[in-house]
Amino acid sequence: MRLIHLFLCVFMFLSCQRTVSSQQPTDETAMQEKYYLNGRGDTILLISRPESEWKKILSTQEYYVLRTKGTERAFTGDLLQEKKEGWYTCRACGLPLFHSKHKYESGSGWPSFFDVSDKSSISTTTDYDIGYPRTELTCHRCGGHLGHVFDDGPSPTGMRYCINSVSLDFVEEKK
Repeated sequence: MRLIHLFLCVFMFLSCQRTVSSQQPTDETAMQEKYYLNGRGDTILLISRPESEWKKILSTQEYYVLRTKGTERAFTGDLLQEKKEGWYTCRACGLPLFHSKHKYESGSGWPSFFDVSDKSSISTTTDYDIGYPRTELTCHRCGGHLGHVFDDGPSPTGMRYCINSVSLDFVEEKK
């Protein structure tokens, strides 16, 4: 009887080990969870931080917009009137998102672009925060809230990427 009991215990232990080890991610799976390929084939590291760390890194207004999906007041952003040539990057992680050649004056009160530099840099979801569906834009690398996209923009895309200035940094191109 003891032998049968011992055999059952060993069998159950081995079964549990196989179940646990099969649920462990492989190196390849873990890598897929931490990286993505952009449209040019570059490997981009995804950034994940606890909210307490984001609060230390970002200003109060940046945290409000980027991490809690807030919106800065219209016509108050520091990049609304920016006219130089360069790149608009995610303020939280530095990922290039928009180029100045795609920026235009929409009259909305927020920096607006008719295209993104690389579609894989931006993630989209539908939100119903104001009672009707809108397409929310987030940075694909860090998940920071950027703004929304609408289909009332100029040619050639017809899109208006309406972005909070506080979600962006500007890096001027050197000539």
